[in-house]
Amino acid sequence: MSTMERAKERANGPLSRRGFVGVLSTIGAGMLGLVACGGNTTPTVAAGSGMSGVAGMPVAGGMPVAGGMPAASGMPGMAGSAAAATPVAGAALSADEMDKLHEAGIKAFPAKTAGLGGQPLAPRMEGDFKVFDLVAKKVQWEVEPGKLFEAWGYNGVIPGPELRVTEGDKVRVVIKNELAESTAIHFHGQMAPNAMDGVPFITQPPIKPGTNFTYEFVAKPAGTHMYHSHHNATKQVGMGLLGAFIVEPKDPKSRPPFDKEWTIVLNDGPQGFTLNGKGFPATQPFVVKKGEKLLIRYINEGQLLHPMHLHGMPQLVIAKDGYLQPQPWLCDTLTVAPGDRWEVIVDATEVGTWAFHCHVLSHAETEHGMFGMVTALVVKE
Repeated sequence: MSTMERAKERANGPLSRRGFVGVLSTIGAGMLGLVACGGNTTPTVAAGSGMSGVAGMPVAGGMPVAGGMPAASGMPGMAGSAAAATPVAGAALSADEMDKLHEAGIKAFPAKTAGLGGQPLAPRMEGDFKVFDLVAKKVQWEVEPGKLFEAWGYNGVIPGPELRVTEGDKVRVVIKNELAESTAIHFHGQMAPNAMDGVPFITQPPIKPGTNFTYEFVAKPAGTHMYHSHHNATKQVGMGLLGAFIVEPKDPKSRPPFDKEWTIVLNDGPQGFTLNGKGFPATQPFVVKKGEKLLIRYINEGQLLHPMHLHGMPQLVIAKDGYLQPQPWLCDTLTVAPGDRWEVIVDATEVGTWAFHCHVLSHAETEHGMFGMVTALVVKE
């Protein structure tokens, strides 16, 4: 399957809300209870608002709390898809109130928001180089319906465009900096020449505001990799300067076969706990047919551990940081540490809508319902 065919196949994976409802009506609405969800805990607080912590994140007990999540165990006063029904801060929830909030989140999923990151960026050719043009700039990013954050993205989206090449390709990335501070790009996992490693004052000068820089290297090794800022990185990567860099093998037979693929970029910066730049209920479910093999690529661009748990079916772990495992192994929960990239294959054997979430539960669910790092895998007959 060619690179463009894979791109088309991936485009057919994520499902719209209308399509998701149609699928659920086919497989049975009862399955939907597996993805009960509600409002996000993230208040709309932009970086630089004067609140202490990393990039505008509030501090609880001296530790930055991603997304401004309240430190109190009850987490009162949360907004989200069911904000109109959310009790006031400090109010105890009855069983019925709690159930209504969870149900409201279910009915909102997948919620529509402006902007879609991580889409493949087609390169242009300059001789034998595949050339990608990126612009680092500020953008207003909608993480959940009505929740806009100041973010910094490549080409105005979070994650930045997916850059996909083949092992051995000559790659040229031209970055224009439209931010008010300097930046740089590190191609995490790539064996690039030292001068192209993207670390200011070690391998290059910082890319000043209003200037350009060109990176050139040969793509290797194959596998799932990423690109992100390596200058003021806690803030810049947290704000959204990140993206997937996928290197397909020169010999496709050198890696296990699959039918569809799904890249999931994890982050826990000022926009809260996100999957591909969105928080539940605005995350996208993915749809496969029974019997298909799904390759899932995990990329952790955040600062926290995220054990990703799929209900109903095991995950066959085949690669770590682009390198094939000596012996593939099965699990249902895979811990993805900061900087990690994992590749797993799921055999879609069980029909239904299956919850798929980070199992640090404070990243995924409260008494007000699910939020943040939650989505679903839908297996159709």
